[in-house]
Amino acid sequence: MTDISALRGAGIAVRRADGRAVTRNDWLDSRHSFAFGRHYDPANTHFGLLLVSNDDHVAPGGGFATHSHRDMEIVTWVLEGELLHTDSTGTHGTIRPGVAQRMSAGTGILHAEMNAVGATDDPWTADAPGASPVPGDPGTVHFIQMWVTPDHTGITPSYAQRDVTDALATGELVTIAGGEGSNAAIDIQQRKAVLHAARLPAAGRVHLPSAPWAHLFVARGAVTLESAGELDTGDAARIRGCDGLAVTAEAGPAEILVWEMHAALGR
Repeated sequence: MTDISALRGAGIAVRRADGRAVTRNDWLDSRHSFAFGRHYDPANTHFGLLLVSNDDHVAPGGGFATHSHRDMEIVTWVLEGELLHTDSTGTHGTIRPGVAQRMSAGTGILHAEMNAVGATDDPWTADAPGASPVPGDPGTVHFIQMWVTPDHTGITPSYAQRDVTDALATGELVTIAGGEGSNAAIDIQQRKAVLHAARLPAAGRVHLPSAPWAHLFVARGAVTLESAGELDTGDAARIRGCDGLAVTAEAGPAEILVWEMHAALGR
């Protein structure tokens, strides 16, 4: 599929869940919305300012041991289970459903992410083998991790998390992460990108923000996107210049993540 970031005029490109590249090992099942790692695709490197949207299941006892990032804003959203975070700034955090988390990598940061179930005492060791993750199985932690580029390189690394469970109970779009002036629950160092989330009840409806670039990801359930039709769990829509489209959870509850972006890489 061609990245429609560079196209002129309005348009919607739907990417189905089963079209994503997959990385699997003994403890990880990861689905990539964009080119990632060994899954390189020059036509699918990003959309707007969003470079990574990984849908990860990590088995009990499994996790990502110490690894580095630089000059990237990384937002993690947990859907099931608990994820333990440790980093080289001395931060220790537990991320649960309803908790927004952000890590600004800046000049360079080392961190580890482990399933809280069966986590070792030393998260800085090699990747834990765990057991094969099965989506939906008790003990498996399921989370979406998203990367956007920062406004400026070389900033001081930092970390933030905040519980937004009460706000999500309204069924409306909740501003999870955003740059200065966005009134987001947590800040990111990118003024032209804002992440929203909504837990829609059955028949619940929200309207997407007006933005030149918007990325809608269905984290669970099924929704109908105006002008595009039904999107199921794991499906995504890349939306260019279509303002205020309605998203409706027709048959039952659904959870969505929406990036509102007012710039794109190289533009």
